[in-house]
Amino acid sequence: IEIIRRRYRPEDLTGMRLVVAATGDGALQAQILADGRAAGVLVNSADDPANCDFTLPSRVRRGPVLLTASTQGHSPALATWLRRRLSQDYGPEIEVLCDLLAEAREEIRDQGLSSEGLAWQEALDSGMLELVREGRLVEAKERLQACLSSSSE
Repeated sequence: IEIIRRRYRPEDLTGMRLVVAATGDGALQAQILADGRAAGVLVNSADDPANCDFTLPSRVRRGPVLLTASTQGHSPALATWLRRRLSQDYGPEIEVLCDLLAEAREEIRDQGLSSEGLAWQEALDSGMLELVREGRLVEAKERLQACLSSSSE
């Protein structure tokens, strides 16, 4: 990542794939977007969703689980608030739950079976997350197995 602090020049986009423009000047942001599109460069204009090819979501990472919140640039404050709520609502237990599900999926596939069409959603709706939060991993695993077994019969 290279941060350049000086007046913008169209040649600044040369060799770039992605640019974040944070000038605070709407006309300049629009020019950078136009130049970026002409050069095949994706542009994010900070606090200016009208001049963006993409927006950046607020995110919470828990191991392999990535939770994101986005308002497509309309309210960064709301996206931040949502990220904070997601962070509070889904702590390290969501990673443990993901690991349990991945382990079960791998075991099924190792048996040469398909993991498609099984009652994964039923298992997730069965209170598994609460069991994991309470440290009752054996019960969570048993509940998962029961749901998956009932859907394969």
